[in-house]
Amino acid sequence: MEKNHQSRLNENTQNQGAPDHAAPDSENQGQERKRTGRKIAVAVGGAVLTAAVAAGAVYVGMGQKYKRVYFPNTTVNGLNVSGLTPEETKQRITEETNGYTLTIQERGGETETIQGVDIGLHPEFDGTLEQILDNQNTLAWGFHISRYVDYTIDTMAAFDDAKLSDAVSGLNCLTPERAAAPQDAYISDYISGKGYEIVPEEQGASPDPQLLSGAVHDAILNFQESLSLEDADVYEKPQITADNEALNAELEAWNKYVHTTITYRFGSKSEVLDGEKIHTWLVSNGQGGVSLDDAKIGEYVSWLAQTYNTAYKPKTLKTSYGQTVTISKSVYGWKINQSEETAALKQILLSCESQEREPVYSQTAASHDGNDYGNTYAEINLTAQHMFFYKEGKLVVQSDFVSGNESRGWSTPAGVYPLTYKQRNATLKGENYATPVSYWMPFNGGIGMHDAYWRSSFGGKIYKTNGSHGCINLPPAVARTVYENISAGMPVICYHLDGSGSGTTSTTAQNGGAASETTPQQTQPAAETKPQQSQAASNNPSGAHETTAAQNGGSSQSSAAAQPTTAAPQPTTAAQPASQPTTAASQPTSAASSGSGQAQAYPGQNSSGQSSSSGSSSSGGPGSGGTSGGIQNAPGGPGSSSGGLSGSGVSSTPGVSQTPGPGA
Repeated sequence: MEKNHQSRLNENTQNQGAPDHAAPDSENQGQERKRTGRKIAVAVGGAVLTAAVAAGAVYVGMGQKYKRVYFPNTTVNGLNVSGLTPEETKQRITEETNGYTLTIQERGGETETIQGVDIGLHPEFDGTLEQILDNQNTLAWGFHISRYVDYTIDTMAAFDDAKLSDAVSGLNCLTPERAAAPQDAYISDYISGKGYEIVPEEQGASPDPQLLSGAVHDAILNFQESLSLEDADVYEKPQITADNEALNAELEAWNKYVHTTITYRFGSKSEVLDGEKIHTWLVSNGQGGVSLDDAKIGEYVSWLAQTYNTAYKPKTLKTSYGQTVTISKSVYGWKINQSEETAALKQILLSCESQEREPVYSQTAASHDGNDYGNTYAEINLTAQHMFFYKEGKLVVQSDFVSGNESRGWSTPAGVYPLTYKQRNATLKGENYATPVSYWMPFNGGIGMHDAYWRSSFGGKIYKTNGSHGCINLPPAVARTVYENISAGMPVICYHLDGSGSGTTSTTAQNGGAASETTPQQTQPAAETKPQQSQAASNNPSGAHETTAAQNGGSSQSSAAAQPTTAAPQPTTAAQPASQPTTAASQPTSAASSGSGQAQAYPGQNSSGQSSSSGSSSSGGPGSGGTSGGIQNAPGGPGSSSGGLSGSGVSSTPGVSQTPGPGA
């Protein structure tokens, strides 16, 4: 062999220089290498197979023991029996049963126990443990290394059901003292400054008896050492929690109302309506809805009216004479329309829109602050028979007048009234007469101010026996001045002032002359009749009046007329023209010169409603006579329908058709 190898080696050496003849030898070498690789593969495969067979034999061999014991990770009724035989398992169960105690962990940290001996606990074996072992596939033992299997056998532990029931029902956690019932979440009472909040639910500590009994039963069967009632979920639960959608929607509805603020303005005063009051008006329907108590809204508006209404309440006036009077009858003033304001307020609350507002008024006045009549008004002293008209605190005109005939019971009633309207060229109609006037300004039903061209004298005591039917008769020029400066709604203040009366009268020129009116000028120097500072303040109800001297055809009135601070502040008698008013001027219609004895057809009489006998008229036109038994309507209301009102040039149309009383 060595010779042959040496011979082949020589041949290879000789052939190195002849590459064209080397191919057959290379093929032989490749075949040799393949044969060598196959031999190696066969050898390795045989080794692996041998190892696999050996491993399988070991696995099968190890699994044989599981014909006698339980697989790994096996529990029976919570007891770990891995690697135990059925007999060893029975022994372990018997040991567990003897002296068994179940500790019950309750909400709040309390614990209670149930002893196995008290319920007759003992083991019972019915062959189930053996059956579990027989069902084990020994070849599958490897899969149980990471797989857990728990078997529950109801018949393995036995006890007296009645004794267990008694033991469970006797637990302290079921007593009323300990078993606090759960409380649902709910909406709190109103919290000042905040509104409403959700009060969270309370879990309580009241176990459901059936759930508790079932949890204890299962724990004993599984030989548990302890049972958490919280984990076992046996406690009764509240039905409504803080995150309940319906509850939160209701909360939002309640808070919308109480977070609404409505500020009522009354001049410099205000009333704020917010949750502090509104929450008492809310009513729950018990189904998540909330509504407003209409009666409570109405009560609040009524309170506003009682607090801020000034109509029909007594008023005080610091007169132009420096003295203060109280006038008990006062139609003039603020008056809230309670029904309309209640409805409006409810709608605002339903919209939940905060805002500032004034209430709906059925009657308004000049001012909310101080005297409601403000500083523009007609001041009529029925005792002195003298009037003043102030506009924005300045005296525009003052004059004597003639008021209602006292002897016939037609006295002009004192009171504060809003001017109803004014009208040019009206005809005042009554029973059997029609009296045309140029300036008609009613303020108390059919009672009003107007020109009385038929009169030659004003003031003094004319009204006692030769007065009007209740109207304020003015010199024509004065009536014109008042008419040009007054408008509907402005206050007319009529009052009596003891000690201010006088028997002195002033006169007027024929056919509507203006001897008695006082026309204000620019303020005179201090050396003239201008009152002192203290007097000006006392003569000025609003604190801003400017009293000026009066003129009449170039003749100034006396200081008594310009500064009515004396007991009898009448203007001085102006120079009277030689000619007197004609009969036609004094008595426009013959029908007005005598009474008929029938009811008066206009509301021009005073509120006493007295009747008087008829009689012939005195001199001075229709004012001295007239019908008897006149009936006065409510202040500011329309006159009787039996009379009529005609004329043209209406400056402010009345709200309803009115029949004013005659101006006489």
